Amino acid sequence: MDITVIWAAIIALGVFLYVVLDGFDLGIGIVFPFFPDERERDLMMNTVAPVWDGNETWLVLGGAGLFAAFPIVYSTVLSALYLPLVLMLACLIFRGVSFELRAKANRTKYLWDLAFIGGSTGAAFFQGIALGAFLQGLPVENGHFAGSAFDWLSPFTLLTGLGVVVTYALLGCCWLVAKTDGDLQRRLHRVVWPLTVVLLGFVVVVSLWTPLQSPEIAGRWFDSGLLRRLLPVPFLVAACTVWMRHAVRNRHHTTPFIAAIGLVLLGYVGLLVSLWPYAIPHSVTLWEAAAPRSSQVFTLVGAAVILPVIVAYTTLGYWVFRGKVSHADHHYH
Repeated sequence: MDITVIWAAIIALGVFLYVVLDGFDLGIGIVFPFFPDERERDLMMNTVAPVWDGNETWLVLGGAGLFAAFPIVYSTVLSALYLPLVLMLACLIFRGVSFELRAKANRTKYLWDLAFIGGSTGAAFFQGIALGAFLQGLPVENGHFAGSAFDWLSPFTLLTGLGVVVTYALLGCCWLVAKTDGDLQRRLHRVVWPLTVVLLGFVVVVSLWTPLQSPEIAGRWFDSGLLRRLLPVPFLVAACTVWMRHAVRNRHHTTPFIAAIGLVLLGYVGLLVSLWPYAIPHSVTLWEAAAPRSSQVFTLVGAAVILPVIVAYTTLGYWVFRGKVSHADHHYH
């Protein structure tokens, strides 16, 4: 197999796992304002306290993988998206600090609640901004970014930023439905379906806007016959939506979270198919961006060792802390 494609698959998998795993704990911070009761907020944070920092491992893996296997992409993306990425990292820092200090604070607890809300929402928003800017395409000349510092800011990127916020909020709500019970779970169930409808609205608008603002993607969809191969995707999205509606009506516990992951996966697959074979849309293909084969082989050996370790301890963490979380559980320290 083509080692460049293998590395692209590893990075794509890492990004998807980050979106799902860190997405739901960012989503908890996004829905925090709708649940002002302090004990309920403690409970919500306790559902992710043992696993949230491990979820961010996949973000590190994606960045390290880009640096090792596709250095042109790494340097270009950092140059083009420096401001939104720095703001995203700042938000992640505020979110992480709030986890550590909120449980120990008394008079300033409300400030750490605000830090958790702002950090979670901001990180999701700027990740969506970065996604939209990447879809728009990054101008590259002689292997270097050739645009300006604010090329990432546009109506389309603002739309994708809000879309990611809604996506993470849905994942967070569905995770909380699976981890809580009683009155809190019933109120969370009532939020899941409206968020699903709003997310589908964003999916439709972004799906229509993307080919309109990108002639290259439009050509790939309509001129290459790709559209016929993507026809099952809307039907699968509809099936996941019906499944979600059924799960919410019948007060299922874990099914909404699985259905939400299905919606995210379908959107992600459509995105990857639309961008193929570009590493930087419309400018640089995967093979043009790839590091020398010797470098890819060397780092792939390391990835073959590290990936199973990450998967193992992530799985173990979720297994150890499986089940419902109650008010009687200890605070995170």
